[in-house]
Formats: sequence, structure tokens, C-alpha cells
Amino acid sequence: MEQILNEYYKNNAKKLHSVVDKILLKFGGLSDKDTDDFYSLANEIFVDVMKRYDNSQSFDTFLYSCLLKRIKTEMTRRNREKRKADRMSISIDTPIDDDENSTVGDLIADDFMIEKELFEEKEEGYSKRMLMYLNKLSKMQKEVLELNVAGYLPNEIRKELQISEKEYADCYAAIHSYRNISVLFG
Repeated sequence: MEQILNEYYKNNAKKLHSVVDKILLKFGGLSDKDTDDFYSLANEIFVDVMKRYDNSQSFDTFLYSCLLKRIKTEMTRRNREKRKADRMSISIDTPIDDDENSTVGDLIADDFMIEKELFEEKEEGYSKRMLMYLNKLSKMQKEVLELNVAGYLPNEIRKELQISEKEYADCYAAIHSYRNISVLFG
């Protein structure tokens, strides 16, 4: 047993790490931290295998099968946790009351307001970036934006422009989309 221990832990556990690396190659997409976690797990498994080894098969085969089984189990557990976290997440477009006029995104604190930036006239008028942004918007999107800046509520804007909820939502999304506002940050 001492010979096996020395063989696997020589050169900073190089042989044990190479067995773990061979198993992890099947999974891919792991960070260095994940790899280090699996090396630690392999150390625990190695101790357990040393206690349970009965010479009925080669030690290398027994260790490999035990490592493979535990690493698969750990991967499954981690993926299950990720899926659980995904199920608990909600969209920022989720309505927060029955009338669907307010969303979770409306509650997120942010001092940047595209509407305020747009309609604050500067001495020279709009900057080149602002003009580039405005040129990305359709006529309807500009009208929605102007009414929004004027203080109209979403249902008032829809009524004023005689548009559906979906048309309003599409306009609002375009007005705030990163693709459109990114020209303002350059």
C-alpha cells in the first residue's frame, strides 16, 4: 500500500491528477477552480479506496472506477444546483402588479435615463451620438419616447398613439435596447 501511495503522490500527486484530468476531459468547460475542487475530491476518494481495496482487481482500475463514479455524481449535483438557480430567476420584464404597468426592471435603481438625456437640450442642440441614437429609432419609437418623457403612463401612451400593448412593449424595448443606446456610451 505504501508503494501505491508513493506512486500516486510523487511529484505533487502528479499521477492522481492525471487520472482526474483524463476523467474531466469528458466533461469540458471547467474552470481552474473546478479542477482544483475535483483534485480535492480525488484525495478523499483515494483515502477511501485505500481502505476498501481488496486485491480482487488492479488498484488502478478500482481507483479509476471509484473516481469516475464520484466525479459524475458531483457533476450531476452541480448541474442540478445550476438548474435550480435558473428556475428561481425571473425576467426584469416580469409584471409586479395586476395591471402590468410596472415591471421588476422599473424597480432597479439606475440614475441613467435615456429619456432625460434625449430631451435635455444643450446649447449646440443634440450631440452627434444623440443624433445617431435618434436615427436608429422608428417614427413610432420616437413618439413613444417623447410621450414617456412628457410623463405619460404606458396605458396613456397606448391610448394616445392607438397602439396595442405589444406594439408599446416593442417600442419601449427598442428605445432601451443596448444595441441602440450603445452609441451613447462611446
